[in-house]
Amino acid sequence: MNFIRASLRGGFFIFAYWYMENPWKILAERSIYDNKWIGLTEYDVINPGGGRGIYGKVRFKSLAIGILPLDDQGNTWLVGQYRFPLGAYSWEIPEGGGDPAVPPVESARRELLEETGLVAREWVELMEMHLSNSVTDERAIIFVARGLEQHEAAPEETEQLVVRRLPFEEAYRMAESGEITDSMSVAAILKVKLMLLQGQLSFA
Repeated sequence: MNFIRASLRGGFFIFAYWYMENPWKILAERSIYDNKWIGLTEYDVINPGGGRGIYGKVRFKSLAIGILPLDDQGNTWLVGQYRFPLGAYSWEIPEGGGDPAVPPVESARRELLEETGLVAREWVELMEMHLSNSVTDERAIIFVARGLEQHEAAPEETEQLVVRRLPFEEAYRMAESGEITDSMSVAAILKVKLMLLQGQLSFA
């Protein structure tokens, strides 16, 4: 049973959390769809309220990898492309899929080179995310890349990309105004902005 106890001390509520066991009961499951990138499973369940129903889960077979490159002049890079599921154009940090059996930073190196032609000497893991945890188990890992050298990009044949080098502050403005809507990009840009404000990161 999920159990939370609260007590009032000095005008503040103090919460004690016990182990949160899974309240969902799975009665049956069946594969609805499967390809090399994703699988869709439908479950017969008893939900936390005790009712019977179904739940669909999309399982991603790759890690989502994101890279926010930063140079010493305070610039970053964005990639523009038309996103088929959205039916809309999207500006994003460099992103792609990574084999779970491969170290995530190696997938990040590959994606950064493919999409922008950049090679970075310094890599720092910025954050992990679950991208849409009500319907999918997709997990993302995002890196900051520094010490950049420009080489030749080699995008995949399915990609039609536009690459922009721009001041990081402009990318921040785009995220703040809603011009950038990709969740990994927004989270990474806001996290880096916070780190800059707190002195945890600098362009020097």
